[in-house]
Amino acid sequence: MGKGKLKKFAELATYDFVVQPTREEVMQGLPMKGRWKSEFFKNDAPLVLELGCGRGEYTVALARRHPEKNFLGIDIKGNRLVQGARPIHQEGLTNAGFLRTNIALLDRCFAPGELDEIWITFPDPQIKHDRAKHRLTSPAFLDRYQSLLAPGGLVHLKTDSEFLHGYTAGLCEAKNYPVEQAYYDVEKQLRPNQPNHIVLEVKTYYEQLFASKGKTITYLQFRFPDETAE
Repeated sequence: MGKGKLKKFAELATYDFVVQPTREEVMQGLPMKGRWKSEFFKNDAPLVLELGCGRGEYTVALARRHPEKNFLGIDIKGNRLVQGARPIHQEGLTNAGFLRTNIALLDRCFAPGELDEIWITFPDPQIKHDRAKHRLTSPAFLDRYQSLLAPGGLVHLKTDSEFLHGYTAGLCEAKNYPVEQAYYDVEKQLRPNQPNHIVLEVKTYYEQLFASKGKTITYLQFRFPDETAE
């Protein structure tokens, strides 16, 4: 491992808003599970999770815009997370943090109904059929999200993959998940004064990379049905 990465890992360890459990600790069930709001954020505000957050662009941007909510980014790459941790530290944001672990272990980290929203930003579309189970919007992952989200929980998917966008929209239709917004090209279809203008304004590192290659950026917003409602 290079000195640059070691330096970043050392820096990341200095931030108390970054949780870095070992795999063994996660498998045993994080002590924070079910207590993120009360013990980590010290409030009862809605909890929003960004999956595969990378450099945490959305976690940080959303925290700035919505002080009434808590935002937690999750990624396994510590050298990426440190770039999102710096502005949180420098700006003194108290409603943002990071969890460094594998997304496949979500149910070991969060209790049923603990989350209020999920953002999925530029995941690997896993186009090959034999990789389908690894898609972050596969039926298995969607079922997991539904169990971890509060009734009526909201999911945002932003991707450069037309395949993943269409695949997820199709699953929503098949499973009767209400789709609230669907854009096949955010640059053409969204305007700065619209409610979800942050989708247009905030561009992750990978989004900028994809856009520079002429790729279209898509956005899908859907909810899981509130099965407790009569």
